[in-house]
Amino acid sequence: MSARTRRRLMHPLCGADIATLVRVLGRNGGVAPWALPQAALALAVAAARLPSSLAERAWVARALRQAGDMPPPVFIVGHWRTGTTHLFNILARHGFSYVSPLAAGMPWDSMGLTAALRPLLERMLPRDRMIDAIPVEPDSPQEDEIPLANMSAVSFYHGIYFPRRFAGNFDRGVFFESCTAREVGAWKETLAGFSRKTWLAGGRRRLLVKNPVHTARIPTIREIWPDAKFVHCVRDPFEVFRSMRNFYDTLFPALALQPHDPQAVERIVLDGYSRLMDRFIADRPDIPDGNFHEIRYERLTAQPMEEVAALYDALGLDGFEAAEPAFRRYLDGIGDYRRNRYDDPPEQRAKVAAAWRRYIEHWGYDVPGGEGGVG
Repeated sequence: MSARTRRRLMHPLCGADIATLVRVLGRNGGVAPWALPQAALALAVAAARLPSSLAERAWVARALRQAGDMPPPVFIVGHWRTGTTHLFNILARHGFSYVSPLAAGMPWDSMGLTAALRPLLERMLPRDRMIDAIPVEPDSPQEDEIPLANMSAVSFYHGIYFPRRFAGNFDRGVFFESCTAREVGAWKETLAGFSRKTWLAGGRRRLLVKNPVHTARIPTIREIWPDAKFVHCVRDPFEVFRSMRNFYDTLFPALALQPHDPQAVERIVLDGYSRLMDRFIADRPDIPDGNFHEIRYERLTAQPMEEVAALYDALGLDGFEAAEPAFRRYLDGIGDYRRNRYDDPPEQRAKVAAAWRRYIEHWGYDVPGGEGGVG
């Protein structure tokens, strides 16, 4: 079966509001002819949801005025495929608010229409995340980039949806490059508003956010929440490269509304990692002590409870003892999970080593033909 015939009619943009949808379609040159049904359905769904979306927006605004101040969130950051999802799934088992699958898909209607349609919508959830075998359950924690892509014209995911403009969307959505001050200000308002709404829906427990794109947005996030806490996930860059090829090779055929070039994936991965890590390394010293912790994927998978306990201690979070049984139940339940495996030809490993040597050495991983090792 071809990639096109595997495309689902219900695209993630079906959760966007009309204004965002029109802006995103316009600035990215529209869609390919074979994607017109998806675009038309997204517009129709946005129009049909408009009354409930406006009503929910008004209700949430009133509720938030009465809810008081939201504690600074905890952000899980790190390049894609570094274990951010694994850590997120552990921590979300107890004591945190987080984005649910239905809120991720329908952020404008997550507290009203989705409740009325919950049984139907839950049956429409995908079985897994497409890029790996991690299942999607009704209570599975989700990153906030897809909902932000449905609420703002600035998002990394717009590059996946519109690959002819991938570079421009990557620059804008990850680094705010070429964005006007007004666009950045609107994005900050969107992030703050959606985060507070998620906190409210989660019973006003501290908000836990996972989003690899936020790795490059730390200074902007700290403008909203100066005392926000950050956990940075690190993984062997060679493993990241292998997994990122699968990430793009899976998402482009499934979600792109325009033709994409499969041959461009390698360069996208190599350049994107370097730029994201350069930004993070530059921003890291500005995060205050007590608001930052770094965790290695290899140690997290080998001794998860010890690593999570150290995380709680480093960030000054309360409640580890109460949360520990829930964490252990989750970890016991995924004992049979098998991670993706990828071939790694020697010439490919050499290419990655040449492009990413600085980062491999920075985090103490092995470099072919040199010294190194995880410390």
